[in-house]
Amino acid sequence: MSIIDLIETRVRGFTRDIRHPKQKKKININDLEFQLRKLLDNYFEMNGYERFYQTVEKLQDEGVLTPIQNKQYNGKSPALPLYYWVNVRHEETKWDRLEMMKLSNHFDFSYYEHHPEYQTKEEWVRIEKLYTFLQTAREREVVSIEERSLELFGHEKFLLDSDLFPEGRGFLTRIGIPEEQLKMMNYGEPFVFWLKQGKEMKDVQRILVVENLSFFHTSIKLLEAEVLDYEPELIIYGEGTKIERSFSFFFQIFPPKNYLFYYVGDLDAAGYGIIIRLMEKFPDTSIQPALKIYRKMLECLDQRNEQKLGQMQNTKYRDAFFQWFTEEEQRLLNQLWEENKRIPQEVLTIETWRRWQ
Repeated sequence: MSIIDLIETRVRGFTRDIRHPKQKKKININDLEFQLRKLLDNYFEMNGYERFYQTVEKLQDEGVLTPIQNKQYNGKSPALPLYYWVNVRHEETKWDRLEMMKLSNHFDFSYYEHHPEYQTKEEWVRIEKLYTFLQTAREREVVSIEERSLELFGHEKFLLDSDLFPEGRGFLTRIGIPEEQLKMMNYGEPFVFWLKQGKEMKDVQRILVVENLSFFHTSIKLLEAEVLDYEPELIIYGEGTKIERSFSFFFQIFPPKNYLFYYVGDLDAAGYGIIIRLMEKFPDTSIQPALKIYRKMLECLDQRNEQKLGQMQNTKYRDAFFQWFTEEEQRLLNQLWEENKRIPQEVLTIETWRRWQ
């Protein structure tokens, strides 16, 4: 899909999400463009605003948007009114009840009865394709969500990308079909890991997950020198937030067992968020901060630097992370937070580690 088509698809998706069957909604056109820019890294390089402008004009011609003429504009060229009405969604042609009854042995149509605005031609085509698949589902092999999504709905991201396909993520819920019936799995992304020399996969009990590449290599050296805290049998390179998508991959390749995971990342807002979200997403797995290593980082307070631009400073994640530490340690962590400073994991090198040996 070209950048031009992608911009139009996403803008249409945004407006479709907020379009109501009974009342019109007011939107700020700059807010709408801002949401679009966040999703497209190459928005400016591809002259995205020009396509955005054309899409807004097209939606206006189609009666989806109506400009609010109050002499306020978005400050761009060519200019657009700052505010628009998202007009009421016209009632779609209702589905044939006899056809719905024919498929009711597989599907629950009660959601569509209460939300007739979803009774569209496009939705019915999806339901028919899904019905055809379910006739032979028992003989089908388990594949990835992307593969099944492409087969049934024409795009590999239909069931996964709510920005590109806002109607996709909720489709199976609306029709009352669990993912398992589609014989598909959301496979975890592979990650890089290091198994301690002399150990086999069945020997793994303690795992250290590290956020950054430099400390991953440092940890390997420390492990082989037998001076790494927690003496893990396995080290995983988390690669920043990627570990939140790849963590489940661990359970696909290692035998079932009660493992103990230690996580260490940068002492900053992003790092706090990663570990707390992992703990929330995998509540039945033992995951905890690698406190011994974090405390070494706190001793390098003089190497703190500025928080990265654009980091979301979520106080919920901060508080959940801080509660693992002593009062004095929390005081230092709060000092970092108030100063908008961070301690990067790279303060821990082979050379600095010697001070604790």
